[in-house]
Parts: sequence; C-alpha cells; structure tokens
Amino acid sequence: MSTRLPEKALLLKRLKDGGFSVPDFLYVPAENFKTNDFAELEAFLKNYRDGFKVIARSAHPDEEYFKGGTFDSITTYSDISGIKYARKRMVKSSRTAKSLSIQRQQKFNRAPEIDPEQMGVIVMPFMDGSSVMAKMIGRQWEFGYCRDRQKKLSNEPFITRTPHDRKLIDLSTRIQDLLGFSCEIEYIITYDNDIYVVQAKDISEFDLKEMIENEQHIILLDGIRRIRKRHNYRERPTFVMDNQSFYLEVINKCEKMVHGWGDQPTVFEDILGVISDYQQTLESFALQHWRFAVLGLSIIVPGDLRQVVNHYLEDTPKLQKQLSKALYDHHYFIDRFMAEADTVIARDKVRLNLDSHDAYGVDTVRNPLWSVYWYHKRHAEVCARIRSIGFKTGDTIGIEINPDGKPQIFKH
Repeated sequence: MSTRLPEKALLLKRLKDGGFSVPDFLYVPAENFKTNDFAELEAFLKNYRDGFKVIARSAHPDEEYFKGGTFDSITTYSDISGIKYARKRMVKSSRTAKSLSIQRQQKFNRAPEIDPEQMGVIVMPFMDGSSVMAKMIGRQWEFGYCRDRQKKLSNEPFITRTPHDRKLIDLSTRIQDLLGFSCEIEYIITYDNDIYVVQAKDISEFDLKEMIENEQHIILLDGIRRIRKRHNYRERPTFVMDNQSFYLEVINKCEKMVHGWGDQPTVFEDILGVISDYQQTLESFALQHWRFAVLGLSIIVPGDLRQVVNHYLEDTPKLQKQLSKALYDHHYFIDRFMAEADTVIARDKVRLNLDSHDAYGVDTVRNPLWSVYWYHKRHAEVCARIRSIGFKTGDTIGIEINPDGKPQIFKH
C-alpha cells in the first residue's frame, strides 16, 4: 500500500501554507479505509454537519500521470458513510466507466498500471459556485468558464483571456510563481465572488505549441461547435457509428430465435453475441487510435425501435430481462466510447456534455473537442451522401473549416 502523498494533496498543502485561499481539506489515504481508521475524518466532518454535503475528490498516488478528470469527484453526505460510499464509487468507476480511458492513457501516454484499491480521497466542504480553470498559453493566461449547472439560465462553456475579475490573473501568476512550474489551476468562484483554489496540476511536460495543418475539403456541413477557434483543419481515423442498424440486427436475431428462421438454429447466446461483438469492436478501435472521430449515421436510436428490442422476448420474461440489461449496459458502453472521441460528426441534436477538464484541460490545447453537425431536416440527405461516398470505419477523415465557419469533410 503506497504511503506517498498524491500530487493533488501535496500541491494543495503547499498553496494553503503559502497563504492562498484553499478550502479546508483532509487527505484520507487508502490504508485508512482498509483499517477503518476514521478518527481524523470524523473530527474534520464535524465542522461541516450543518452543510450536509461535502465533496470527495479522487487522490490516487499515481493520479498525476493521468489527465485531469480521469478519476471522479463526488458530492456526498458529510458523514463517514458518505465518504466510504464516494470512495467505493471511485474505485468501481476506475474498473468500469473509466476503464477505457485509463487503458488508452496507459497505452498511448505511458501512464502506469494502477491498483484502484490504492485510491485515497481528499475531502472538502461543498461550495456552490462556478468552476473556472486557468493555464498560461504562451505568455498569456487563459480562463475556461463552465456553465453553472445550478442555474436555469447559463452560458455555454467558453474561454477568455479577460476574466470576470482581474484578480484571477494576479492570483494565477502568484500561484505559478510559488509552485515553480507551469500549472493548470482550478478555482471555484462562489456566488459572493469569493475565489477558492481547489486544485493545481503540474503541466510543465506538456507541449502547448499550436499546430498548423493543411486544408482541403469535399462535403459542406452546417456548423461546428468548438471552444478553441484557432484550429481550422484536422484529420482523424474515424469510427462510423450506425446504432439503428445494430438494433435491427439484434431484432433480426430475436426473430430467428423465436420463429426458427434460418438454416442454423439461433440461440439466445447468439443475440448477446451481437452486443458483445459490437462492444469489442468499439474497444479495439479506441485502443488502436489515440485521437479519433465518430461519424454518426445513427447515434441516438429512435425510441420506438428501442421499445421493440426491449419487449421482443416478452413470452420468455427471464430472457427478456437479460436482454434488456445487456442493452442498458451497452448504452453506457457507447457513452464511454463517445467520451474518448475528440471529434463527433453527427446531426445537430447530438451534443457532447463537457465538464471543465473536457473543455479546458491541458490535453485539449492542441486537440480541442470538435462537434461537427448537420441540421436534423437534412439528416436523410447527408447520410445518403456519406453512404454514397463510402465512408467506413478505419478511414481517415479530413475536416476543414472555411472562412464562413462551415465545416467540410472528406475521405483520404
């Protein structure tokens, strides 16, 4: 069991000792969860009983080798059970929801093998407010603002070099000077405009030079959503996603099993095999390509088709339940795969939900997230054109943004 203080906790301690506004926090190592040694945690939580909630931030000893947001931060109850529950979720997520991301970073970024059971936790009081991330690009600070999920009306995520409060520029400079290396800083800005530092990450090893790429085009689409505007061209190996065809294949297998169609008898395992084979294809593709695009002919499956699949085996309730669970799990597997793509090309109703690390993390400086779209009314037309050109999984697609901001894609 590692006793090394994780970078996240170490840097917060240095900042707090340096006089910066860091919320009270307590690092609870994995060993304490193993031995049920919670005396110090109990004393810490007593100060925050009135607030009912605290935030538990992941603090694995090797977390510094992974990109920000790989591991979870969870809002939970301010008691021992709440913290144990949050850590249990972090450990489980490392083995399930975050597993693909972890594997990809281990393969492409040489991140180390990890034992999720070594997961420690940093406990902080929960604070309502907005998340702002800061980093220096070249000689200028940039600030990424996330939308405030507590408000009904809020801005989309955006990047600016002119923060709402110029104190952020001086504060970020002083933090970086104290730490002595380039860093990515996460702030919480409360509704009273109090500024708290909740995380700092060493990014001195990242190359933040902007990339200059060639430009070509074939297909004109309707628009693109992106936070960083300086890049106007990219190429990506592409996964062509057609989830409607996948569901129709599952239905076809169900029909063959129920009605006895086909030369070979179809059994229930054949139906589950369609699902597992698709997931294996997704995982293999994600582990083969570090940067990739998803070209979505059909990402969100029509509700009536999903109903047909989930209820096709009603005469065999036990099998129906197994199939429904497999499809439910498959839905989240698709989400995890999509979360690893840095480019999504699909109809305009398909959007990426970005947290602060997805939108502004240092990993996005040279490879920002792009969401290229066509209007829903043109869906059939665009899909027909894509099929006629013959885009297929594994092709490299080029995307150019013309002077009017319209994206155009082509196949190499």
